[in-house]
Amino acid sequence: MKQRSVPLRKCTGCQEMKDKRQLVRIVKSEDGTFSVDFTGKKPGRGAYICPNIECLEKAQKTKGLERSFKTAVPKDVYEQLREELTNGEK
Repeated sequence: MKQRSVPLRKCTGCQEMKDKRQLVRIVKSEDGTFSVDFTGKKPGRGAYICPNIECLEKAQKTKGLERSFKTAVPKDVYEQLREELTNGEK
């Protein structure tokens, strides 16, 4: 039987390749709003990050999300993502 390939994505914080299902997708929609996509199915440009605050802080420090989205990400977006990640972990 043929083995299915597991999709890998790179975390924008720690820069490690991990299974897509282990990461959280951050989406920038066409109207420019950012949101956390725990299902991985929202439409828009996506970037992946580990579901912990350390990787989010590292991505903010190294401007990983800015590189992924090719645009400036406002600080309030990071705060919103931090809140949603802490609420999503519960």
